[in-house]
Amino acid sequence: MVLMIIDGKKIATEIIDKLKQLEKPKKFLAAFLIGENSASESFIKQKEKTAAALGVDFRTYKFLNDISQDKLRKEALKIVLGGKCGGAIVQLPLPAHINSQYVLNAIPREKDVDVLGERALGAFYAGRNPALPPAVGAFEEISRAANYPLNTSRVAVVGLGNLVGKPIAVWCAGKVRELYLLDKGSDFAVLKQTDIAVCGAGVPGLIKPEMLKETALVVDFGYGLKNGKFSGDFDSESLKIKNYKLKINFTPTPGGTGPILVAKLFENFFTLAKE
Repeated sequence: MVLMIIDGKKIATEIIDKLKQLEKPKKFLAAFLIGENSASESFIKQKEKTAAALGVDFRTYKFLNDISQDKLRKEALKIVLGGKCGGAIVQLPLPAHINSQYVLNAIPREKDVDVLGERALGAFYAGRNPALPPAVGAFEEISRAANYPLNTSRVAVVGLGNLVGKPIAVWCAGKVRELYLLDKGSDFAVLKQTDIAVCGAGVPGLIKPEMLKETALVVDFGYGLKNGKFSGDFDSESLKIKNYKLKINFTPTPGGTGPILVAKLFENFFTLAKE
């Protein structure tokens, strides 16, 4: 059994090192954190750490869990439209009573570093947005680092959510040899023929090693709790306890796609700051 665990931290460090060579944005990057959510707070801390490494002015704005969506949108707009704000992040998920898209749409396209507002997404789907959604950028970096040329690869996207699956699927169309779109209830037999499996269903352990082509690349964006610890959609744990004759390359959870997503977000901030 020969496995290659993709080192997301190494790829992220390379991206950050390149950004350090560029002119630093003069405006600040705003992050909106709503309510008490330990996972969200952890993600914000990761971004604060990266911002400090880059010398970026990163400002976190915290709001109570019971804030109304109109009040939140109004407060976000006030900050984002201020002359000194160069980019903004709405840390997801938001409390259940808030329409996330309504708030995300308050971010102007030219300041939308996550590419989640309808204007930025629309420009991306039309091929006109200067910044790629971080998940798309991370997927591109990983496939390149693992030496899987997209134009000769069969790619399966498992999970078609707005954060991961849908933008990656749209971006892959016309770039890959064959593209398969799957969800958590799909027949996964096609995975035996695919060179790259992108996991974004959010179901820990959904994809088993035996489902995959023996030389597959697994790019795992899944993130959830299983048996008290964070796991991805790919069941990489079973690789350690079963004698599979596989040569799978995969991103671990944690330490795989996560650091690259953060690095790509800051790359977008630098890109949009030039506009």
